[in-house]
Amino acid sequence: MEILYPAILEPQSGGGFCVRFVDFDEAFTEGETVEEAQFNAIDVLTLTLEGRLEEGLPIPEPTPDLSGAVYIAPDARTQSALLIRRARGERSLADIARVLQTTWPAAERLEDPRHWPSLRQLDRAAAALGKRLVLRFE
Repeated sequence: MEILYPAILEPQSGGGFCVRFVDFDEAFTEGETVEEAQFNAIDVLTLTLEGRLEEGLPIPEPTPDLSGAVYIAPDARTQSALLIRRARGERSLADIARVLQTTWPAAERLEDPRHWPSLRQLDRAAAALGKRLVLRFE
């Protein structure tokens, strides 16, 4: 499962590009080049998702197959927090902590985008959720 949100890159009349995320009204940025705009978009998406996680706001599913959009992924920490939260579904953190044989705060940190879980922690969490951890470089 990947977390990729669609962004629209719009050339600006004075040069550069404006980037807006269709799934988040509050997420937009710009850049002088396409590469810079996409780089900035990663930061904006990451901060938007972190803020929503922190405030307990809903996080929409990414709009699939949007024509003309560029799909952007948040940073690895935020992606892992969202993936664990989605895989957990309705299961309580206490239930996950029991399966992982750890404390509730330790299980909660797995869904904190400011926390750096180890590969071992992620692998154990994936297994506890009936999933498999897969790494990929892009």
